Amino acid sequence: MTENSSAGRSTGRERWIAWLFIIGSSLFALGAVPLYAEAVGLRLCAATFFVGSLFFTCAAFLQYREAVDALPAVGATRRHSFWIWAPRNLGWLAGAIQLAGTLWFNWSTGNALRDNLSAALTEQRVWRPDALGSVAFLVSSCVALRDAGRGAIAGRPRPRTWKIGVVNVAGSVAFGISAVAAFVIPSSGDVWNAELSNLGTLVGALCFLTGAILMLSPDSTHASVATDRGTHP
Repeated sequence: MTENSSAGRSTGRERWIAWLFIIGSSLFALGAVPLYAEAVGLRLCAATFFVGSLFFTCAAFLQYREAVDALPAVGATRRHSFWIWAPRNLGWLAGAIQLAGTLWFNWSTGNALRDNLSAALTEQRVWRPDALGSVAFLVSSCVALRDAGRGAIAGRPRPRTWKIGVVNVAGSVAFGISAVAAFVIPSSGDVWNAELSNLGTLVGALCFLTGAILMLSPDSTHASVATDRGTHP
């Protein structure tokens, strides 16, 4: 395969990653809008979050594969293994942690959907970002931001990549705030601060959406991987 054809395939995959994150982030943002939940009901709103998490996971997997393909060649051959263990490579590390976070969101949104579909459930709740998934997103975003900064120090300035990293860190922080605010008070079973939790989900989703849109810019082509999450979400 020629260098040009390889670059073309990489660019095509990066666009797929961006659009998958755009769709997933849009669904997360839509589900966090109170008027939407009131209009369609909690069951359909829970389904919106679950479908959004699937788009996130698809994008995160492609981004993980992008990180694997970007690893240095071993001898005269390149790495084609499905799974690679390379924790010292920041791009790989960010992608792997991000993928784990999206899988955890799949699980938590799936549980929320199941509960909302249960006829025996007496009090339905809309999904909120959970602690483990939010921590994974935050760590992944910080690692990706550090990777982007290291590239700039090495004489390879990537201003667009840096902006994407900053936006995604902000989105991860917002998801983390939402997770903390969604803590359920054991004595009453109520969410500690439902309004703040809902706002954190919305802000985080919009940040991830912004980062995904920035990925479509020509300036971000061949940028370091795992910067959304992205994505990020």
